[in-house]
Amino acid sequence: MDRLSLVPKEVFLTRGVGRHRNRLQSFELALRKAGIERGNLVRVSSILPPGCRVIPRVDGLAKLEHGAITFCVLAEASTNEPSRLVSAGIGLAQPANGQQYGYISEHHGFGMNEDRVGDMVEDMAATMLATTLGIEFDPETAYDERKQIFRMSGKIVRTNSCVQTAEGDKKGLWTTVVASAVMLLQ
Repeated sequence: MDRLSLVPKEVFLTRGVGRHRNRLQSFELALRKAGIERGNLVRVSSILPPGCRVIPRVDGLAKLEHGAITFCVLAEASTNEPSRLVSAGIGLAQPANGQQYGYISEHHGFGMNEDRVGDMVEDMAATMLATTLGIEFDPETAYDERKQIFRMSGKIVRTNSCVQTAEGDKKGLWTTVVASAVMLLQ
């Protein structure tokens, strides 16, 4: 008998923002902008499986089935305070060795711009991976400096991020941002 493998083969990054007078509906609209509203989302933790390919968003969205159980790492933040900056970000760190697992990080918060959140989530994912790979570094040094150490080690091949920020609606509507790493089993 064939056994269903729950180890994702592909992953893609996506993001979105939604605004509505009801918080839940602003979340739904953010998922729509991200293109993942049609799945039954199941939040998972931070492991990028060995050999899992990162594919373009458009290719990943085309593979989603309506109503399917859809595993994802999801960051979300909401506000109904006018002009309050909200952010959601996903970071990804892939090892050079395709047999080794990588890491996915998420962050959601307030008051941080897109660049700062992007650096933070990449840093978190790369740092988690570096510690499992035995790369020696000073955690107190700036991420740019550590990024060079990580790359020079030859053990971390790539980091990237997907971030969504938005200012709270001027009229007090709920504003929700999402960022997600969506995992595909196929």
